[in-house]
Amino acid sequence: MFEINGKRALITGASGGIGSAVARCLHEHGVKVILSGRNEGALQAMVRELGDGAFYVKAALEEQNAAKTLVKEVEDLLGGVDILVNNAGLTRDSLTVRMSDEDWDEVIGVNLTASFKLSKEVLRGMMKSRWGRIINITSVVGFVGNPGQTNYVASKAGLSGMSKALAAEVASRWITVNCVAPGFIATPMTEALSQDQKSTLLQKIPVRRFGEPMDVAAAVLFLASHEAGYVTGETIHVNGGMAMI
Repeated sequence: MFEINGKRALITGASGGIGSAVARCLHEHGVKVILSGRNEGALQAMVRELGDGAFYVKAALEEQNAAKTLVKEVEDLLGGVDILVNNAGLTRDSLTVRMSDEDWDEVIGVNLTASFKLSKEVLRGMMKSRWGRIINITSVVGFVGNPGQTNYVASKAGLSGMSKALAAEVASRWITVNCVAPGFIATPMTEALSQDQKSTLLQKIPVRRFGEPMDVAAAVLFLASHEAGYVTGETIHVNGGMAMI
C-alpha cells in the first residue's frame, strides 16, 4: 500500500511543522527527500534526524530566480524531482484598507508565484519520465475566507485554481496535480493562544481537537503515491469537519 519507494521529493517550507512532518512521512516510505527553506539550522537538524536519503538546500523563494536555482541544485544533487510539495508560505496580516502593497506582493510572491515557478521548473523532467506528483498546500481559509488576510486567502485560493488548470494540462503525461487544505493545525502559533481562544476555536471543529502536522502529511503521502494516480485536480480538506466542502 502507498508504493512510493525510491522516488525523489522536493519539499519547500520544510523547517516548519507541516513541512517537517511531510518530510518524515515520505522518508519513512523510502523517498529521498530534499528539504528547502530559510532556516538552515532547522534544515540541518532535520537531515541529521532522518539520516540517509535526506538532503537540504537553503532557499529564499521571494528572490527573482530562486525557483530555477533551487530546482537546478536539486537536479545536480539527485538527478531530478518526482514529487514536488509546495508548502512554503508566509502571512502578513492586516485589514485591507491598511494593507501595504509590499505585504500583498510578498505573500502572493512566496505563496503563489513561487509555487507556479517551481511547478514549471520540475515539469520538464516529470514529462520526460512520464510520471510526477505536484502537491500544493493550500488552506481552509482559501475556501471560506478570513478577515484580515485578503493577501493570504487570495494566495491560497489561487493555488487551488492554478492546480486545476495545471492538472488538466499534464494529466496525459501521468503527472497529477492536487492540493491539501489544512484547517487549524497544532503549531507554536496555536499553542500561544489563551485557553478561552482555544475553546472558541474548538467549538467550530466537530472533532473537537486541532489537527496534527502528521494529519496533513498522511494526505500528502496518499496523493504522492502510485495508488493516487487516478486523482488529479482535487483538494483533500484536512480540517476536522470545520468546513465540509
